[in-house]
Amino acid sequence: MKKEAPLHALASYLPDGTFEQVMEFLHMYKVHLTITRERQSILGDYRHPDGNGKGHRISINGSLNKYSFLLTLLHEIAHLTTFNKYANRVLAHGKEWKHEYSVILRDFVGKNYLPHDVEQAVRKSMMNPAASSCSDENLMRVLRNYDAKKETHFLVEQLPQNQLFKTKDGRIFRKGERIRKRYRCEEVASKRIYLFSPLYEVEPVD
Repeated sequence: MKKEAPLHALASYLPDGTFEQVMEFLHMYKVHLTITRERQSILGDYRHPDGNGKGHRISINGSLNKYSFLLTLLHEIAHLTTFNKYANRVLAHGKEWKHEYSVILRDFVGKNYLPHDVEQAVRKSMMNPAASSCSDENLMRVLRNYDAKKETHFLVEQLPQNQLFKTKDGRIFRKGERIRKRYRCEEVASKRIYLFSPLYEVEPVD
């Protein structure tokens, strides 16, 4: 479900001091911004103008903490500026997008908008931005420190091998060995194997 984001209310989703800079982007490009309920597969989304009169559209998960919200919004704005320059002639997260995102991020570092640990992770990320903060493990670990705490939830990497865990859709898995960057886990009911990010949040079960 999506809801319109009254621009004056947007400040409550952002770190202190960043509202005016963000608004400059939204006004400059006439962005139609929506804030959504939590989506499992994506944190944010950008849609370019189409032939039906719709302009630039960005949606962001409203459940994100303030620093994750800001970085996700800037990530999507970088898609917008990349589209303005190259249309669909470049890869979604290619070198052109990475350059645009790094340039945008530079205006938000060194200004005490971000906690020290987030700032350091962002500076490191700027050297070679990942396709999403979810795929930048160092940045995601740091950002998670600012999420509301859930006492019964853990990251897959925090669980011992063979531990059973439940995902948000209620399915039960058994944690297996790590294969490169992901964990090989068996769904108990179907015996099918799935690969989980070490930073995927789950609930252990007995």
